[in-house]
Amino acid sequence: MKKLKKFLRPIGIAVAVIGVMLALGFVERTADRTPISGLQVIVDGVKGIHFIDEQAVRREVLDQGIAVMGSPTAEVDVTRIEQRLRSIPCVANAEVYHTMDGTLHVKVKQREPIVRVFNSDGGSFYIDREGWTMPTNDNYTARVLVVTGQLNEPGAEEGVHSVLANDSLRAYFRSDDIHRIASFIVGDPFWNALIDQVVVNTDGEYELIPRVGAQRVLIGDGTALDQRFEKLRIFYDKGIPKADWRRYARIDLRFADQIVCTKRTTP
Repeated sequence: MKKLKKFLRPIGIAVAVIGVMLALGFVERTADRTPISGLQVIVDGVKGIHFIDEQAVRREVLDQGIAVMGSPTAEVDVTRIEQRLRSIPCVANAEVYHTMDGTLHVKVKQREPIVRVFNSDGGSFYIDREGWTMPTNDNYTARVLVVTGQLNEPGAEEGVHSVLANDSLRAYFRSDDIHRIASFIVGDPFWNALIDQVVVNTDGEYELIPRVGAQRVLIGDGTALDQRFEKLRIFYDKGIPKADWRRYARIDLRFADQIVCTKRTTP
């Protein structure tokens, strides 16, 4: 009897495994035939960024010639829907999948712009936190740091592209430096609250324009940001009281271990 039990035991396990596999296969085939009956959309992004909303995503999914609602889940091309959503310039990523209850889930992540670049010809575009360009939007304007001046940067009209990826372009354009400076400013609550504009002057150097004080702060070629901003922080904290910030027309941080200030000639 014991030998018979030893013989039958593996057979029973094998039968059970086969049964489970057949059941799973049946469930999967049944799920593949389940029609799409619902659409759940989640738009993920930083609070206050509204380049795209749930209704716009729904339109992209439902109104672009892709059979969705009522179609069997197996026939819904989720890859094509993801590619379509990812082709929208303000979308960083898109994930599309369906569940056994017939719901199509769509999750879209918005890009987060940190700076808007204005070229000399008046054209402009955004650069997001990850270094990707974004076109402007007729329906929404992000309140971000602004860079103006002697610029002729390739904008998002040429397609979304990374300002960090192509080393050959860095010798001719400034977008990678602009992204680095903007990342530094927005990454510090004090500077992010104080500085709202950067200007590229006729010498090709960067000047900061604070929200208060109306002076220009020259940081040179945009390198050594840690040291130069730390000097400026000490100067603001200890060098002058806030009431006297308007006394200076220019603060020059380009020189090692010193700050050169130019007073206003008029009140």
